[in-house]
Amino acid sequence: MPPATTRSTHDRLSRPQQVAEAIKSWVMQNGWGPGMRLPSETELIDRFGMAKGTIREAIRILEAQGLVKSRTGPGGGVFVHQVSEERATALLGNYFYFEHLTIDDIYQIRQALEPELAATLAGRLSETQLTALQEVMTCYSEPARTAEEEREQHLASLRFHALLAEMSGNALLRFLIRFTANMLAEITVSRRLYVQPNRELWSSGLDYQSRLIAALRAGDALVARQILSEHMKNAHRLMLMQETVLTQRFLPENEII
Repeated sequence: MPPATTRSTHDRLSRPQQVAEAIKSWVMQNGWGPGMRLPSETELIDRFGMAKGTIREAIRILEAQGLVKSRTGPGGGVFVHQVSEERATALLGNYFYFEHLTIDDIYQIRQALEPELAATLAGRLSETQLTALQEVMTCYSEPARTAEEEREQHLASLRFHALLAEMSGNALLRFLIRFTANMLAEITVSRRLYVQPNRELWSSGLDYQSRLIAALRAGDALVARQILSEHMKNAHRLMLMQETVLTQRFLPENEII
């Protein structure tokens, strides 16, 4: 009896998907960058030996992935397109929508990555970059007076961390930190964790961020790492408490059916 075999991933793909993957490989082999025009439909049919409908479906797949963009009219065609961070974040967010991320999940990543980000940026940021971080902090320089203000301050505080990540020269680190900040923002809003103002979360966050900017300006990597590590641990604790307060309560007598 012949040994059992499993079909390769390529074999499980439909013909349009196989062609889409082949086009991606072809683009990479040729070193084509964003803005480069793909050969005509007729040339693609000849090159890949597929029917017109298969080639068109392959192009639609690549468009859905954000890797090519079609333009009509004079000078039109199909062009290599760079996927934006916003699109990549949205697509990945769609995947995690069904994974039911928790605050623990988010902070496990934040506690591992953000202190290291701070250490790498210490002494390397311009005065303009440091000022930009301070300007974000003005959005929550005073405690919130309403639930809506609390919501906006939560989001602005997360923008501080997203902006800090944007200043990293490591594209992967930048994307991961900004993505987790966006996921935490989504959890905060969708679960209405901002409804009850939290003075300790506000004041401690402001203090940590102020001290972090001072350490970054002074070029002290060890202190910057320590401050952001403590900040993440404290924010994690307070966010869990906030979630508990807002999602767990005794059942009032007048709500018993």
